[in-house]
Amino acid sequence: MRRIDRRRVERFRRRVIGTGLSFTLGALVATLLIARQNDMANLDVHLHTDHVSEPGSVATAGSAASSTVAPRSLAIEAAPPPMSEAIATLTRRDLMMPVEGVTSNALEDTFNDARSIGRRHDAIDIMAPRGTEVHAVDDGTVAKLFTSKAGGLTIYQFDPAETFSYYYAHLDRYATGLSEHQSVRRGQLLGYVGSSGNASAHAPHLHFAIARLGTDRAWWKGDPINPYPLLAK
Repeated sequence: MRRIDRRRVERFRRRVIGTGLSFTLGALVATLLIARQNDMANLDVHLHTDHVSEPGSVATAGSAASSTVAPRSLAIEAAPPPMSEAIATLTRRDLMMPVEGVTSNALEDTFNDARSIGRRHDAIDIMAPRGTEVHAVDDGTVAKLFTSKAGGLTIYQFDPAETFSYYYAHLDRYATGLSEHQSVRRGQLLGYVGSSGNASAHAPHLHFAIARLGTDRAWWKGDPINPYPLLAK
């Protein structure tokens, strides 16, 4: 009876050892397969990047290019230049006074004034009688003609390089024939001063703003720039 028990124990021990060896061998094979797949993936990336040359470089036949570039998905878009550079660019453009007959000494700096719901004005108000002509401050393109509850009848104009947006709001009406995507010249008639939107009917004026556009060239947003020092010169 004891001999039979010893035989059973010995068989059980061998099964346990055999099962353990099988699991160990399986894990080792799986590890080797994963490592081989990683090596092949790295080789594929190497083959696709080592032979891509940067603009201006030339790869000779039978040799790899002297420089590599990152895959497009890893590229990081360059940050916009400092705001001081943007303001310097606008200063050199010598923007025109947008409202007919208004002189620089008549302007008031209302850029930082508080407005409703805790927001900043981010523009200047140029007071003038209703119907006074409004002119383009710079060359460019009419990006958008838009009517809003706050701004009323508005114009968004981009400069030629589409770096800046010029915003004209509270207009009484547009110039005849003005349309979106139309090219305009500095001094060209765009519209007329009014009080549309949330402006007081007793105080017609042009709400004028400048913004540095983002990389998406979205006409409705951007980094605000104070127009006052650019016009009060």
